[in-house]
Amino acid sequence: MIPAPSGAVTAFLRACRPADNTEFLEKMKLLGAFLYETNASFNLTAIRPEGFWSKHVADSLSPAFAMPEIFQDSKHFCDLGCGAGFPSLVLASAFPCCIFTAVDSTRKKIDFVHAAAEKLHLKNLTAVHARGNELARKAPFHRASDFVTARAVASAETLIREGAGFLNDNGRLLVYRTPQQYAEERAFLEKNRKIRFTSTEAFSLPDDAGTRLFLMVAIMRKGS
Repeated sequence: MIPAPSGAVTAFLRACRPADNTEFLEKMKLLGAFLYETNASFNLTAIRPEGFWSKHVADSLSPAFAMPEIFQDSKHFCDLGCGAGFPSLVLASAFPCCIFTAVDSTRKKIDFVHAAAEKLHLKNLTAVHARGNELARKAPFHRASDFVTARAVASAETLIREGAGFLNDNGRLLVYRTPQQYAEERAFLEKNRKIRFTSTEAFSLPDDAGTRLFLMVAIMRKGS
């Protein structure tokens, strides 16, 4: 059983999503219970239940804290290397107006995401078992997304290469990063003439769950 969210987590979630969070919190409780029930048989997460709210839910939702404007109307998101569905399951629960495609090459993780989406009645999330670099070349996924989210630890270079094919002409790669990761990758980003990028200010996650910032990367194409 997962514990109730702390006051700090509840306040952070309210800052991310000022609307009534009652239904969202109920969905997250259901997701947490299902995650750790399944985790007993399949290794989906190393985060213990007491870290679920801060390290899975709050962190997944944190783009809405740093950049609330991107969720103000309908957008199409592709969650590349979604793992057990973080951030896509959380974001799809929080923002039903947006469409989410969760992609991972590990079958058991995609099976879990699909089952979790059904359990949470998320009609705005589709789970796809595929390698990202292959799926990005195929219809209807090629250049169909406004944003590609990436919370995994892959390098910026890899994420740009894997994610570019999903993005439409105005699309952006939305990369979860720590300040240390950004410092290590900044030289590469600044030298790469095929992209434009910006970064948000760093901010703290609740319950001492770490410090986060986001990279927003645009792919430079001919004529852009």
